[in-house]
Amino acid sequence: MARGLAVLGMFAAHTVPSGGWLYTLVSGRSAALFAVLAGVSIALLSGGTEPHTGRRRTLSAVRIAVRAVVLFVLGLVLTSMQVPAMVILTFYGVLFVLAIPLLPLRATWLAVLAAVLAVVTPLVSFLIRSDIPTPNRLGYTPDLADFTSLGGVAEAFRAIVLTGAYPVLTWIPFLLAGMALGRLGPRGHRGPLVAIGIGLALLGYGVSWLALYAFGGFERLVGLYRGKFPPRVVEELLASNLGTVPTEDPAYLLTAGAHSGTPFEIIGATGVALAVIGLCLFVERPRTVLFPLAAVGALALTCYAGHLLVLRAFGPGGLAHLIGEHSYTLWLLLVTGALLSAALWRRFLGRGPLEWALHRLSALIGRVIVRGNPTSAENSTSE
Repeated sequence: MARGLAVLGMFAAHTVPSGGWLYTLVSGRSAALFAVLAGVSIALLSGGTEPHTGRRRTLSAVRIAVRAVVLFVLGLVLTSMQVPAMVILTFYGVLFVLAIPLLPLRATWLAVLAAVLAVVTPLVSFLIRSDIPTPNRLGYTPDLADFTSLGGVAEAFRAIVLTGAYPVLTWIPFLLAGMALGRLGPRGHRGPLVAIGIGLALLGYGVSWLALYAFGGFERLVGLYRGKFPPRVVEELLASNLGTVPTEDPAYLLTAGAHSGTPFEIIGATGVALAVIGLCLFVERPRTVLFPLAAVGALALTCYAGHLLVLRAFGPGGLAHLIGEHSYTLWLLLVTGALLSAALWRRFLGRGPLEWALHRLSALIGRVIVRGNPTSAENSTSE
């Protein structure tokens, strides 16, 4: 259900007018929830509360690596089709690879690492980006054409790690927080999880607000644009970013705006994600009215890729016209279509088409590499 909410939230981030209540609610937070849930899935796939060892860990690592490659390539393909959205899957694949060396770690170490990196990596990113030229394309996601030349590969690498729409340097804390939750065993900590999530959300977004509006951070940033933009425009710029903040002044790090990659945004968005997961865990079995939402989550990759193809079919002009004339119509159509089709597919066919292919391919390659019968390992994991 939590993954279903993340998918439907990403639908909204791509199809409703910016600045509206729904866009403000989901922008950045849906993608962060998606990344935290990826960490939970990786932890469950690799043993849950008891990390796999020996051959079983090797099998888990291979299956995660195969998923990483498929997601990486699928993201490149979708971006090459010029879908009107910042596709997260390529970055997602790299995060999966980075998770593999961390599979032996238990919940405490993963949580500590997530907390440290949530503060440190945005500062490291800011310092590095301060010493390199500003990229020509903000919010960049790599495509297949980047891998046809050395220059393109270098640009893609920089975007994936540092300057793109979802730079892994500042997104790795989301994944680690999810892995820590998966290692902890989230079902037994539903109440504390909601409380901790709310606390982190208040910490991230609340302290950011105080730093900007009570202690002069916003006025300092307005001063940078004096004569160019009024305060209202500066506020809009801070509310929504394209993966990183500018490096002209450290005061930019005080924002918690969507896709800003600052410590406050990472802490706040992680808190929201944990609270949503905790609330969903209070529903033991998603039946009747909640089953379609859980089905969307079970078919998350299929639904995500499918909605991008629908947006591609409209084209930039048609999409802009529809959103401008009927603000929420396209989102409601996508949500309705996803809920109905996912529920029917899940009820009668089980795994979604992309999920089925990903599972079969990773299981096959795992068997070939490990050269053993993975049945017992597969039965001890949850996906």
